[in-house]
Amino acid sequence: MTATDDQPRTAPAPASAGGPEKANAFVGLSRVMLLGFVRDKGTLFFTLALPLMFLVLFGVLYKGGGTSHVKVAEVGQVKLLDALKDQKDGPLSVLEITTYTDENAALAKVKKGDLDGMVSEGADGRLVLRFSQADQVKAGTVQGIMNSLVQTANQEASHAAPAFTLDASKVEDDSTKPIQYLTPGLLAYAIAMGAVYGASFTLVTWRKKRVLRRLRLAPISAGTIVGARVLISVVVALAQTALFLAVAQLDYFGLKLTGNWWLVIPLVICATLAFMAIGLVTGSLAKSEESANGMNQLIILPMSFLGGAFIPLDFAPGWLQDVSKVLPLRYLINPAKSVLSQGGGIADALPSMGILLAFTAVLCAVAWRFFNWDDA
Repeated sequence: MTATDDQPRTAPAPASAGGPEKANAFVGLSRVMLLGFVRDKGTLFFTLALPLMFLVLFGVLYKGGGTSHVKVAEVGQVKLLDALKDQKDGPLSVLEITTYTDENAALAKVKKGDLDGMVSEGADGRLVLRFSQADQVKAGTVQGIMNSLVQTANQEASHAAPAFTLDASKVEDDSTKPIQYLTPGLLAYAIAMGAVYGASFTLVTWRKKRVLRRLRLAPISAGTIVGARVLISVVVALAQTALFLAVAQLDYFGLKLTGNWWLVIPLVICATLAFMAIGLVTGSLAKSEESANGMNQLIILPMSFLGGAFIPLDFAPGWLQDVSKVLPLRYLINPAKSVLSQGGGIADALPSMGILLAFTAVLCAVAWRFFNWDDA
C-alpha cells in the first residue's frame, strides 16, 4: 500500500545523538584536539619542554646535594687534622682541607668568602680558628666541627670513657637522592600548566572562532565536547608523567621508584581534572587569549610556589602553609612524593584524590555559571 496525498506521512525519525554517531563525534573531536596540541609548537614547548628543562636543570644543580662540605685552610702543620686525614668516613669527611704556607693569603681567602675558615696550630698545641661571619650558617658549622674535633681529641688523650654517646642515622636509605624530591614538584607544575592552559585556550579560541556556536547547533552533546577535552588533557598529563619518570630514572640522575609508585597515575588523573576546572573558569571569564594567559599566570605561578613545586614550605610561616592547603597543587605534590620516594601507599593517595575531585566539582560549577557559547 502506497501513501497518497490525503494520507499523513510519517516524519523521519531524527538522527540519534547516541550510539555510533555519538562515538564518532567523540573520536573526531578528540582527534582534532590532539592534532591541535601536537601542531602547536608553543604549547608543546611550555607543556613538555620547559618543565622538563627545569627537571634537568635542578637535577644537575642538586645532584651532589646529599653531601655538604666546609672549605678550610690548614696553615702549616696541624697535628690534629693530619692525624685524621686518612680516615675517609671520619670526622673530616665533611671538611675540604687545603694546605697553605702563607697565612695572609689564607686569611684573604676567608675574608672574600672563598674559604669558610682557617686553622693553624700555636707553639703550645693550641688550635687557632679564624672564620668569617658573612655566612652565619657556615661560620656556625665550622666552629661546631672544630669544637667537636678538639673535645674528642682531649677525651682520647685523657683515656676517659665517654659518659654519653649518640647514634645518629638518616631515615632515608642510601639510594635516596635529590631527584626523588624534585620530580614530584616539577611534574605537578608541568601537569598544572598543560591542563589549565589547554582547557582555557581551547575555550577562548573556539568561542572567538565561533566553533562553539557551530558545535552547539550540531547534533553533538556538551558532554561529548567536554569528554573529548578531558581525554586529551589526561593523555597529555600521562605522557608528561611517563617522560618525567623516564628522564629522572636515567643513570645520571638515579631516580629510584619505591613503594606503590603506580598510585601516581590515578593521582595525576584526578589532579588533571582539578587543573582543567581552573582552566574552564579562566576560559569562561576571559575574552581573549591574552587575558586568559594573564589569568592563568596569576594563578599557576603563586600556586606553584605556595604548593611546594619549586621550594619546600617547611620553613614558611604558619599562615602561608595554611594558604597552601586550599591549593590543589599541594594535593598532587605531597602524595606523589610519598608514593614515589617515601614508600607511601593507598592511605596517602586516597584522601588527596578525594580533595582533588571535590575541588573539580566546585570549580566546574563556577565555570558553568559563567560559560557562554559565543561572545555575544
